Amino acid sequence: MSGNIASGAREVGLLVARELGVDFVDQQLMVHAAQRCGVTVGSMAERDERRASFKERMSGLFRTFLERSAASGADPLSGATGLEVILSRSYAEMGDEDEPQVSDKLYLDTMTSIITELADTGAIVLLGRGSQMILKDVPAALHVLCIAPQKLRAYRLAERDGMGLDAAAKRTAESDRGRSAFYRKFWKVDVEDPKLYDLTADTSRLTFETTAEVVVAAARAKSAAPAGV
Repeated sequence: MSGNIASGAREVGLLVARELGVDFVDQQLMVHAAQRCGVTVGSMAERDERRASFKERMSGLFRTFLERSAASGADPLSGATGLEVILSRSYAEMGDEDEPQVSDKLYLDTMTSIITELADTGAIVLLGRGSQMILKDVPAALHVLCIAPQKLRAYRLAERDGMGLDAAAKRTAESDRGRSAFYRKFWKVDVEDPKLYDLTADTSRLTFETTAEVVVAAARAKSAAPAGV
């Protein structure tokens, strides 16, 4: 799921995950899992994977990622705190800063590794973070873009976050610029290019619920299609 701020990508993604009975992963969940990944490998191994919560399994995944990075000599900013920094970077911070706190290569390598491993766990709904580019060659992946006019998104943001409309409009415009810069910087693409997606939905024309129904139908149809079709 991809989309500018207040486009409905998160709301639709949550509805899709609920209908399909799969896990939903956004930036906040990844940061939360990174904060918890200081648990020992032994304590994770003692848990039955089938009963462990998804947050616990994500924490275990990130712990394994950090250990593997250390063993290979890579630098995920030396531990859970550093990984949290990488995951919490905003589009604007990564797209516009001249002297990044996190190197572009480290950020991209880290996100690619984590998103690929999350996708390898099975059916899942991922929100943003370049997943449509990182998983672009994965046949089973369904890439969805949610769009809506900037004015409507500002109204949604103002209502959601309890801020003034002028402040919401400013934040929306800044977020849009940062997101565009992020994708130009890392992948040299226009993030709203429809060729990057299987499906583009205008949530000013369709409700979140209707959009989710369309996405669910597309996901089920794609999973049922023969390989290569």
